[in-house]
Amino acid sequence: MRYTLGMTFFSPRIRVAVLRGGPSSEYDVSLKTGAQILSILREMPETYEPVDVFISRDGEWHRGGLVEDAHRVLRHADVVWNALHGSYGEDGQVQRILESVQIPFTGSSAVASALSMNKEMAKKVYALHSLDTPQHEVLEKDNYSDDHLVFIFRNYLHPVIVKPSSSGSSIGMRLAHDFGELKEAVDEAFAHSKKVLIEEFIKGREATCGVVDNFRGQRHYALIPVEIRKPNHKTFFDYDAKYSGKTQEICPGRFTIVERSMIEEMAKSAHHALGLRHYSRSDFMITPKGKVYILETNSLPGFTAESLLPKSLEAVAWHPRAFVHPVLSVTK
Repeated sequence: MRYTLGMTFFSPRIRVAVLRGGPSSEYDVSLKTGAQILSILREMPETYEPVDVFISRDGEWHRGGLVEDAHRVLRHADVVWNALHGSYGEDGQVQRILESVQIPFTGSSAVASALSMNKEMAKKVYALHSLDTPQHEVLEKDNYSDDHLVFIFRNYLHPVIVKPSSSGSSIGMRLAHDFGELKEAVDEAFAHSKKVLIEEFIKGREATCGVVDNFRGQRHYALIPVEIRKPNHKTFFDYDAKYSGKTQEICPGRFTIVERSMIEEMAKSAHHALGLRHYSRSDFMITPKGKVYILETNSLPGFTAESLLPKSLEAVAWHPRAFVHPVLSVTK
């Protein structure tokens, strides 16, 4: 049932507005995620009527090639699939718009999205729920000095990870080996966020694990962890290599039963603790001795043909169509 201009009429299909693009550095991957969702919805024409809603880099909303106010764009939609990534799409901004017009949408609420996007706050949540995360320091742009960097340089083993406190994906992330690189990395990270997180480097293997709600009888179901390694199979993770595309993704990951169980349980705990819904993906580091550290949680992971979440779904014989339909069915 759809409501329009005070009138009520019945429609045999659910009109899904797919938001893609957006004013963030992850504009391109958002376009691809949105295109993939639109393609999947078009495979089910008897159930869904997809509507392509493009949001420009300037934040203008477009439907049918025309610029319109967000409220007008959404007035005929039954539900929204949020395919935006990065700032605006994952930090609670677009969620507040959707909540203000009281339209159901996929993904997490404005509050939960903002909490997950803020790496500093997310780490505090992890600590409250006994989830191990790397030791870290937070610098604020308006009141930090070289003295703070000297303290970090003297008290942390190097290299260290430097990243913006509030940004999507790997934007602004650097590995700093000495004081000069540390200062340079901090300055670069401040270009993306008012706060910067400096984190101890955990030597080991990286894993990522998706979580989806209400699947196979579980409230939060952990997908098979994916292992991310360098092509030359070195036993340490190179952050720079990951974000230049020089990595190998192994699904299922080559983890012990204990490691896999820990990764899955921590991913579910993070999803629940942050108040996320529908689906998420958390990243981890596993030391040579098998200790698992959670790095961060993505409340709206990519859903392109190259993305890790679809690969994890495929590993459990879950077709993307069979994933999209249940998500829309429980969206409230």
